[in-house]
Parts: sequence; structure tokens; C-alpha cells
Amino acid sequence: MIRRPVAVVTGLVLFAEAVGIVLINAVLATVVDNQKMSLAGMDPGVMSTGTWVMGWGSGLLLVLCGLVALLAGIRDRAPGRAGRIALIGCAVVHGVLGALTVGLVGWSAFGFMMAVLALLVLTLLGYGPDGARRGEGDERGKEQGDGHGSGAEAPAPA
Repeated sequence: MIRRPVAVVTGLVLFAEAVGIVLINAVLATVVDNQKMSLAGMDPGVMSTGTWVMGWGSGLLLVLCGLVALLAGIRDRAPGRAGRIALIGCAVVHGVLGALTVGLVGWSAFGFMMAVLALLVLTLLGYGPDGARRGEGDERGKEQGDGHGSGAEAPAPA
């Protein structure tokens, strides 16, 4: 099925995005520190440190979400509750940042954010309640039945 490749691609894209976020924040922190910029009297050192922390924190969270998606794709099993919550949070952040990005950065950045959002949603839907049941195998479903009736299979139409 297509859910395994989508989950693997989602994980790899989130890894690449994590590297990009850390690099962007590193450049911003370096510029703020070198220029001794201040915003409303704030200490430039504090602003630089805050930018570094934000970059590494965001990168770490993106790597975590990428790892959840990659493991789901490799194992072909739905992520656990904490993993699903992490992926949902990542999808919400990408949706909000995509809406902000269109005005601040441009349509290409918006398109990237929406592509990552689409990958996250496809991964979540692929390993949702119905997707998880489909991946368990046919034999188990035939033995236990589908919960509707006696478990006997209906005859095939003629």
C-alpha cells in the first residue's frame, strides 16, 4: 500500500526541515550577536541565546516527529498515542506557520509548508483506526470476524 512510502518520505522531509530550521536560527542568532541588535532595549546576548535555544528546540521536535513517522513506515504499524499526538501537533504547527508564511516569506514557502502538512495528514490517516486494522492481516480478521453477525463469510455474488 502507499502508506509506508508516505510515512518514510514524511520522516525524511521532517529530518531535512529540522536541519534547515537549526541553520536558519543559527544565522539569525549570529547576525543578532554580531550586530549587537536590540529590540525595545533587550540585551542582544539574551536575544541571541533565545534564538539558539529556539532553533535547537524546534529542530529536536522535528527530528522526534520525523522519527515517529519513519518508524511507523518501517514497521508498518501505527504510532502509539504519544507519537500520534506529536504528529498532530506538528501538523497543526505547519498549518499555522504556513498561513503566516504566505505573507512574510512568499508562496513558495507556503507551498512547502502545505506539502509537509499534507504528508503529515496522509501519514496520520494511513495509520488511523481503519488503516491499522487493514494492516493486521486477513487471517486474523477471518478468525475473529468483523463484529457484525456470526463471523461467517457471505457467499460471493454470481
